[in-house]
Amino acid sequence: MTAKSIIVFALLTCAAPAAAQQRPLDTQDPETIGAGRVLIEGGISGAHGITYPLSGLTGDLWQLPVLGVNVGVSSIADVQITGGPYNSLSITSRQPAPLAGLVTATGDSTHAVQDIALGAKIRLAGETAQRPSFGFRFATRLPNSKHRSGIGQNTTDFGASLLVGKTVQSVRVVGNIGYVIMSEPLDAAKQNDVLTYGLSFARALTQRAEIVAELNGWASTRNGVAPIGTESRGLLKFGGRFTQGPVRLDAGVFVGLHDIDPSIGFTTGVTYVFNAFTLP
Repeated sequence: MTAKSIIVFALLTCAAPAAAQQRPLDTQDPETIGAGRVLIEGGISGAHGITYPLSGLTGDLWQLPVLGVNVGVSSIADVQITGGPYNSLSITSRQPAPLAGLVTATGDSTHAVQDIALGAKIRLAGETAQRPSFGFRFATRLPNSKHRSGIGQNTTDFGASLLVGKTVQSVRVVGNIGYVIMSEPLDAAKQNDVLTYGLSFARALTQRAEIVAELNGWASTRNGVAPIGTESRGLLKFGGRFTQGPVRLDAGVFVGLHDIDPSIGFTTGVTYVFNAFTLP
């Protein structure tokens, strides 16, 4: 797939008041939520003009809702679960594709559950005045969404990333670099190792409000054309967050970097953090 021009951007921003909290960003901060704490987040997302090369479907994707739970199992480690019960695609076009014949939807829409991702994040080194904080994250995506929906891969992927975060004066900058072993949907005996990346910024406008931005995605490392279902993807996102006690509201808009990515989309949601248990 031909990539659109890479968007280069710089923000004069400052630090987020709660470093370990994610929404509406996908780039993972190396800071954890704390021992015995639980973070619950949920929201809705809409993406216009997304393409699924396996099924040949193009349309507008609605995720209702996107859910996530983080559990602080120690002061330096979180267990993470994400997923969603209902993804719906309003179909705008159908093109010939390798697995188009498996799609059971005959009308102008199709739906499926969102694949569940299970992972863990470990803070390897805390931030100091001289150095950033470092972390490590690994995650597995399960094949919950099937080929018959037209929007599912029906494959299992495994990934790992190095996380870096630093607050400079009033600027919180976070970077991720890693890889994902993606199973090829058309050949279960093969895989494509893709390079994952993320770079995010956050700026606090007040004690409660902040603006955020990120570049996040993955790039195929295969020479030539990537196997179908493992193509490069990426998003550029801008948004904001408002925190009131343990509750935070968020909203963001995003644009895709590749032809198969959504041309534009939005997300909005809420996060709640609380002390759930005491570790022995």
